[in-house]
Amino acid sequence: MDAILLDKLLSRVEKPARYLGNEWNMTKKESYDFRFALCFPDVYEIGMSHQGSRILYHVLNSMDGVYCERCYAPWTDMERALIEANEPLFTLETKSPLRDFDVVGFSLLYEMCYTNVLTMLKLSDIPFLARERDASYPLIVAGGPCTVNPEPIAPFFDAILIGDGEEMEPEIVNCMRKAKADGATKRELLERLSKIEGIYVPSFYEPVFENGRYVRTERTNANAPERVRRRIVRNLDMTPYVGKQLVPHMQIVHDRVAVEVMRGCTRGCRFCQAGYIYRPVRERKKDTLLKQARDLVRCTGYDEVSLLSLSTGDYSELHELLPRIIDDMAEQKVSVSLPSLRIDSLLKEDLEKMQTVRKGGLTFAPEAGTQRMRDVINKNVTEEDLLRAVTDAFTSGWCGVKLYFMIGLPTETDEDILGIADLARKVSACFYRLPKEQRGMGFRVTVSVSTFVPKPWTAFQWVGQNEQEEIRRKQQLLKTAMKGVRGGELHCHPSVLSVLEAVFSRGDRRLAPVLIDAFELGCRFDSWAEHFKPDAWAEAFSKNGLTMDEYAYRERDPEEPLPWEIVDALTTVAYLKREWNRAREARTTKDCREGCNGCFGERCEDYCRISKE
Repeated sequence: MDAILLDKLLSRVEKPARYLGNEWNMTKKESYDFRFALCFPDVYEIGMSHQGSRILYHVLNSMDGVYCERCYAPWTDMERALIEANEPLFTLETKSPLRDFDVVGFSLLYEMCYTNVLTMLKLSDIPFLARERDASYPLIVAGGPCTVNPEPIAPFFDAILIGDGEEMEPEIVNCMRKAKADGATKRELLERLSKIEGIYVPSFYEPVFENGRYVRTERTNANAPERVRRRIVRNLDMTPYVGKQLVPHMQIVHDRVAVEVMRGCTRGCRFCQAGYIYRPVRERKKDTLLKQARDLVRCTGYDEVSLLSLSTGDYSELHELLPRIIDDMAEQKVSVSLPSLRIDSLLKEDLEKMQTVRKGGLTFAPEAGTQRMRDVINKNVTEEDLLRAVTDAFTSGWCGVKLYFMIGLPTETDEDILGIADLARKVSACFYRLPKEQRGMGFRVTVSVSTFVPKPWTAFQWVGQNEQEEIRRKQQLLKTAMKGVRGGELHCHPSVLSVLEAVFSRGDRRLAPVLIDAFELGCRFDSWAEHFKPDAWAEAFSKNGLTMDEYAYRERDPEEPLPWEIVDALTTVAYLKREWNRAREARTTKDCREGCNGCFGERCEDYCRISKE
């Protein structure tokens, strides 16, 4: 695309910085023989904040002869401008159409981005369905947490990556280079790719339905594995990270340096998909993290470093790392933040140390308002843990906290809902109980409430979601109960989106035509409230003879076959069933660090050893 045409397009959009490229630390290559378009199906501000994409960008561009470029979902104004100018969607690095690449890879972090994938393919003149694309088109692949149930989007992709991508992506590139040199057909290429651990080739499998229900998946290619095992990076400390982090021209969602201290979580919260699908726990050494933080601050100029993981408070060397990294950063006036804290983490000294540079926000996630409900979800924290943690924060200089909760959890009662407001009231009391001279100014306890969504490969994957009317009733009950909480602020996430999320989270291949019809009816950016079109979605489901109720609200029998079991997520179904039974009895399961719970079955010895190493 020439500069004059680009200027004309940018003059028609609200935020041209989304499409400029040429950011600080952007990779530029003059010589290459393989092109990889790394696509994020949401706007630039969100995609640029995704740490996984940063890692893959660095890994691929570190390969000789490989040029990895980026492309983000265009906002609706740019989509219109491209259509009216009859121009294809382009990458940021060289402004090239996606059709010019060898691989077009999508990062799928949440189900509400699926229609944006179709938008990006449509704007690139690439057919939606893999069966309609011959070898003249790029290989269309996907990865990310959503792929642990690849079935709703399976017909769109030639190959789907299950698990950690740092090693799989280079293996795909090398496999394609070899296949091209050998003159292999596209089918032969796909057969070779299917032999790489973690890669699912949907065209080699066919789901079978009887009486409107999924019953099994049959292989159509005997060379493909019976199930696709989730791929993991075994030594995180030795794995490449983000290199020189890109610095955007505009503010993005997470505009800071982030170092990933560990991957995985040992806690076993029964609702948490990430806690299951990122097992086993793997840590980076504190010296590695210190070096990464220094290097990233030096090459970006950021003034904040975030210690990133599912549960940073559980990092085994945290109390040694925090004082060192805070002292190291303090001379440069760089602050250190933790994205979320375990309520039962003993962090008082660390909190006091952190606030000497600059206080950011503190976030805790009790998840439920009563101890019974926290036992059901296996949160393994108590009210006393929370009140101690917030008191430590208040006495260390903080004057506000954010508390995350969910409603609509299995076995939930009104008492559990009212317990959320009661807990917020007690947190407020902890602050105002302090002597005036010890209190900060502008106290705020922000209660953020989302609707529970049953996810595949969790102990709650069989549970039916609360219906909308019931969720609205519970939200109103909580709003009333929150009145009078001193310094209290309540945010309830839109529950209507959670229904669609549940549908595609536990869906099957019959949903692919629904996605296409919804796209044709104008659905884009479905996670953005101002763009969500419930009537269009209802029409798309009706047109295909399906209902959202069947996918979202129906409770599954633990013995019935599930479409996502074509994936071997490492955590066994037997373990998930055992956890579901314990949940119904409100019985907790100990942290994996206190002893093996058998989540990997006969493979526990191998995978638990990885955590210990």
